[in-house]
Amino acid sequence: MVIAEKKQEGMRLGRYELGRTLGEGNFGKVKFAQDLDSGLPFAVKILEKNRIIHLKITDQIKREIATLKLLKHPNVVRLHEVLASKSKIYMVLEYVTGGELFDKIASKGRLQEAEGRKLFQQLIDGVSYCHNKGVFHRDLKLENILLDSKGNIKISDFGLSALPQHFRDDGLLHTTCGSPNYVAPEVLANRGYDGATSDIWSCGVILYVILTGYLPFDDRNLAVLYQKIFRGDFKLPKWLSPGAQNLLRKILEPNPVKRITIAGIKADEWFEQDYTPANPDDDEEDIFVDNEAFSMHEVPSDGDRTPGSPPLINAFQLIGMSSCLDLSGFFEKEDVSERKIRFTSNHSAKDLLERIEDIVTEMGFRVQKKNGKLKATQEHKPQKSLGSLSVAAEVFEISPSLYVVELRKSYGDPTVYRQIKTSIVFVQLCNKLSSDLGLPPSQELLATEV
Repeated sequence: MVIAEKKQEGMRLGRYELGRTLGEGNFGKVKFAQDLDSGLPFAVKILEKNRIIHLKITDQIKREIATLKLLKHPNVVRLHEVLASKSKIYMVLEYVTGGELFDKIASKGRLQEAEGRKLFQQLIDGVSYCHNKGVFHRDLKLENILLDSKGNIKISDFGLSALPQHFRDDGLLHTTCGSPNYVAPEVLANRGYDGATSDIWSCGVILYVILTGYLPFDDRNLAVLYQKIFRGDFKLPKWLSPGAQNLLRKILEPNPVKRITIAGIKADEWFEQDYTPANPDDDEEDIFVDNEAFSMHEVPSDGDRTPGSPPLINAFQLIGMSSCLDLSGFFEKEDVSERKIRFTSNHSAKDLLERIEDIVTEMGFRVQKKNGKLKATQEHKPQKSLGSLSVAAEVFEISPSLYVVELRKSYGDPTVYRQIKTSIVFVQLCNKLSSDLGLPPSQELLATEV
């Protein structure tokens, strides 16, 4: 166990001196660090054990550490060692200075094919290496691809990765996870999927964005987005070279059986241009992990759930709730008097419902609570009729650390004016909830109207 000490020159962690904060997330901070023996820079991810236990992500952190221990490749962010105290875990990581690939595309737009091909070659090298080690990332996206000072790719964030022990007896993975725009259709289908094949799909989405500057599958409505993914419904710009278009079609093939493999990508004529494979560093010494890093209290299992806790649903059931598999929803006329908003959050069900109650009370609603559900009513009394807006709130648990809030709106006034007014109030409520809970839409808040 290593105890961090505060010195005049800064915070000391063993032989590392901690400096400025590089970033902050739900689980802790990332700080710049310097090895006082070698002078080399590092990034130290500082995780609060109490926060990890509260969010019930102990297994996720253990998985990330176990995964990164296996990976020593030029295109994968390197874990150097894991230190710990009784209250914190310190992951000493490679210091990557070039930022996210997402930021590069967002600021500069699409890349020229030669530059984009080089980055894609590095991505495939890194992903291929991970697969050979039995590691499947399952959340490949632009935000999880970092760039070093020379512009080379570094794959990061293995919190959702899968290892051989996560496969079921059928040889497939069954956990629905990933980011909506990048997720493969077979992952959504909930019949089991091959981790390598689904990662290849995500690589294809990344290549598309690199070469075009925008996503191949995108829609503000999750149901419509997933329908596009299921069908492989995307368009290739005419200005892309025939070779790039051909490879993208092979990767973004919705049928996983027909989708090109890593070996097929490496043998592709467009991919092979100026290709120099990277050399893994597997001969380097083992990574030290302090046993204290895993000395955390166990979270109660599903069988120990307390009465009144929110219903547990899996991610595929969540997708089903958004009607993407009930295709009749795409052809039936929408009832404009009823509208739903759903979003995900790491806040507990209790905190979410309490905050919703506070907000709707401040906005003049009357609140009723029953069986973990909340109903709020706001009445309006125009001269000739009684109009009312009702909002029902319910929280579902989709994983030990992730909840989905569903807000359902309905109103009893037929006038267009009142419909518009109640819609505005409903949007204000949703915006205030996301703002007060500190949920930035780009990362922690996924909202969709269905």
